Amino acid sequence: MNKMLVTSLAALSFGATSLHAKPFDVTDLINLDSVHSAAVSPNGNFLVYGHKQVEKDLKLSNLYLQDLTKPNAKLIQLTANKTTEHDVAWAANGKSIYFIANRTGSNQLWKLNLAGGEAIAVTDLAIDIHGFKLSPDNSKIALSLTTFNDCKTIKCTSDRLKQIQDKPDKGREYTQLLVRHWDTWSDHSFNHIFVGDLKASGISNLVDVNKGLATDVPAKPFSGMEEVSFTPDSKHIVYSAKVGDHRQAWHTNFDLWQVAVTGGKATNLTSDNKAWDSQPVFSADGRYMAYAAMSRPVAESDRFAIMLKDLITGNVKEIAPLWDRSVRSIYFAPDSRNLYVTAQDLGQVSVFAINIQFGDIKTLHSDGSSSIVGVSGDNLIIAKKDLSNPSNLYTLPLDGSKLSVLTDINKAKLAKIDFSEFSQFSFKGWNDETVYGYWLKPAGFKKGKKYPIAFLIHGGPQGSFGNNFSTRWNPQLWAGAGYGVVMIDFHGSTGYGQKFTDSISLDWGGKPLEDLQKGLAAVTKQQPWLDGDNACALGGSYGGFMVNWIAGQWSDKFKCLVNHAGLFDMRMFYRVTEELWFPERDFGGSYLNATDNYEKFNPANYVKNWQTPMLVIHGEKDFRVPYGQGIGAFTVLQRKGVDSKLLMFPNENHWILNNDNKIQWYNNVLSWMNKYTK
Repeated sequence: MNKMLVTSLAALSFGATSLHAKPFDVTDLINLDSVHSAAVSPNGNFLVYGHKQVEKDLKLSNLYLQDLTKPNAKLIQLTANKTTEHDVAWAANGKSIYFIANRTGSNQLWKLNLAGGEAIAVTDLAIDIHGFKLSPDNSKIALSLTTFNDCKTIKCTSDRLKQIQDKPDKGREYTQLLVRHWDTWSDHSFNHIFVGDLKASGISNLVDVNKGLATDVPAKPFSGMEEVSFTPDSKHIVYSAKVGDHRQAWHTNFDLWQVAVTGGKATNLTSDNKAWDSQPVFSADGRYMAYAAMSRPVAESDRFAIMLKDLITGNVKEIAPLWDRSVRSIYFAPDSRNLYVTAQDLGQVSVFAINIQFGDIKTLHSDGSSSIVGVSGDNLIIAKKDLSNPSNLYTLPLDGSKLSVLTDINKAKLAKIDFSEFSQFSFKGWNDETVYGYWLKPAGFKKGKKYPIAFLIHGGPQGSFGNNFSTRWNPQLWAGAGYGVVMIDFHGSTGYGQKFTDSISLDWGGKPLEDLQKGLAAVTKQQPWLDGDNACALGGSYGGFMVNWIAGQWSDKFKCLVNHAGLFDMRMFYRVTEELWFPERDFGGSYLNATDNYEKFNPANYVKNWQTPMLVIHGEKDFRVPYGQGIGAFTVLQRKGVDSKLLMFPNENHWILNNDNKIQWYNNVLSWMNKYTK
């Protein structure tokens, strides 16, 4: 498919306005069903997945079994409980499944025999289970639990948490960073991996294999059990973790560690690499361990290369070292000689097959955003979504031929939705280098009419507004409200090669701003229905920074601005954010020793130029960009007499996750934009 013009077939089928079609709006978004927790059986013949259904005030999530060997096989509902089952894993014999569910007041492990009967509880712990993994021989199980290092029992942790909640004094005491992370203050507990014997009667001999480690395994807040693997002989655990010391807030040196399932001293397998090592996976024949590794310390957006360790010879090599993409996930093929991986690629998240001996790369699918579920015979099972399709499950032949849909869970809900046509475009950006973006036509598009522009700026900044269907910043919602949508993957974006991503470092307000300026000019020339003189710019996180930067550097272009969780004062941001490795990498050091780099692109230094009406939005639980940054911008706007509004969410973090808050968010944003563009 021509990547210069990627137009979804689904977008074309829904894009034509009919008498019965309606624009997509936020209530449609929050009422979509979702598929989750998919897992393929060991023999590849069956698929289990969760289907979360939303009907008015009723929300149900149950597990379903699909026979992959029979195209017209009847779907079997496995569970009918009011709670949600998630993190599904198959037993090695394929006769039962394990999952986590909150059926007794906390998240515990359950087992369901597929021959019939009710699920039975495998654990009854005093604390929640966050995730789990079965050993290859199913004799052991690894559980992710949050405990206190000085507690010798799980009950001690449970009692400690209650004591903290009930004690009259609420002061928190710290002697080192990180004191808070993402949206949570540290209570001095840590995620650890506990390994126990898995028997028909339950789990016994549970051991903290990270005993005494003053860091999280898996790392908070977004890592999961993809960072933990059993060795092929089921005798050891390999996991990714930082050294637990006072430097955790300003380095990214995650290593792979190996420890016996009975506990004891862990061995550092990647001590030579001072950068990030992640996602250990083992081949079915037990010969190889593959993993992802960055090469530059302190970086969080460096290229994740694919590394391969021969467990017999001990030799370690990089697979496909000339492939300029950063791997997202790694799966061994059943033959143990090929890998299936995903990586961002020119606005998509694509699926690739890579030979481990020669490094040959074959693109299997490159339209939309995909993730790999498992292997079924001559097919991969993948989850995929794009700009006009929420996520569904598909079969993808290993030769990369036509996809076949397995689930179409929102077919009825989307039947009358007027999803907008979209396309990828390109232009010459900074230094005449090729830059990509997407446009979406407004719902009910009429040829010859001009439409106002919603100019969406992605965060990260090492991120992308690509061919994806989001539950947060969903461009179809602006298209549904009558806007032409423009999104540009400026210099610094991911999926276009590491040099392109790195180019934003020390230049937050330089190349990206030039790309945005040239991109808006180019797309309005390419698509004359876009009204370049009637536009509103909006972004979150780094996108919010860019909105603040635009207010001081490009203030005459936009009718209005929307700044969500944007960085306003770089000198203060450095001192109050939590992951210090991020600004120290992007700005060449700490604010203490690289002051000029922070001040060069500090929006607070150019507020004298602010004149464009701005809506400022922030969450009080945002510790990545604390809400004082939003208040600072709003204060300046108010004192300058610039039309402005502040929307503050006391129960949200860097993102807006609550559905009622999402409705309020979009209502405010679209009302603000309508005020100035229509």
